[in-house]
Amino acid sequence: MSTCSTVSRILDEPMSGTAATATTWLLLEQAGPWGAKALTSSHLDPALGRALETAAQGTGVRVALIRRPGRHADSGPPTARQVYAAHTVPGGVWLRSATTHDPRRLLDIDFAALGRGEHRTFDSALDGRPHTGDPLALVCTNGKRDRCCALLGRPLAAELAASGVEGVWEVTHLGGHRFSPTLLVLPYGYAYGRAEAHAVKEVLHSTREGRIVVEGCRGNSAWERPGQAAELAVRTAVGEYVAQTLAVIRTEGAAPRWEVTVAHTDGRRWRVVVAQGASLPARPESCGASVLGAPARMDVVEVRELTTTRALAS
Repeated sequence: MSTCSTVSRILDEPMSGTAATATTWLLLEQAGPWGAKALTSSHLDPALGRALETAAQGTGVRVALIRRPGRHADSGPPTARQVYAAHTVPGGVWLRSATTHDPRRLLDIDFAALGRGEHRTFDSALDGRPHTGDPLALVCTNGKRDRCCALLGRPLAAELAASGVEGVWEVTHLGGHRFSPTLLVLPYGYAYGRAEAHAVKEVLHSTREGRIVVEGCRGNSAWERPGQAAELAVRTAVGEYVAQTLAVIRTEGAAPRWEVTVAHTDGRRWRVVVAQGASLPARPESCGASVLGAPARMDVVEVRELTTTRALAS
């Protein structure tokens, strides 16, 4: 039977500029099964899930549930839940770690400050500290949102964990089911699609060294989708793969056409023209979709380096 990911792969649908957007990720460990809207349809108290959703609205924070790869029997409240917070905006990237016996303590966090990249209230509410381990590989496995995430994501997470890769977690939702298996890598916040274990290991190795792999990359969650596509296009055009060297500093225009300014820490700037198109032919955008659609795609039309004088003027 055909799936949305099979069709997307056959049509070679481009993935650049399709990552979920969030300046900061807040991740809470929750064992057991997840529903389609996991914050309110899992073994987490649904009232707490709704409160977390409300607290995050408009702040740039995206809340997701995570669990260890493997079987998902929930034997009761864990002795301690793992919590992570990660800010992904270049120049201010960080990854914090904590454990808690009471997930309601997450409501003591100042979500607006967290979205801006301030982790003080995360630390004070949860006794947070810098994450000192390997990068996190968050593999989307929520089959209640789309069966491709379970059929393809769960085996990938299990294979990575079985081969000794540290920092692997299953996560509730990263968007883009048709690119399954999908994953997000923290701390830098780059998302990947159609992932295979050997490629994920390469991505994690590069992340440990402070480098970004662009092959199979959907974009950096810190930026809106035109910015994601523009930043990846500049990386590819100039061969710049060091993390945190590029930032999207301006996006002008509106769908279906934007001009995005990407800046390098060394002072160089580029103007990138991004056009929104439609991925044809029409197809189900997810396995649960009842109607055909043409998913939006971000096409980079032009990458132009600006002269120093012009860059300063703009």
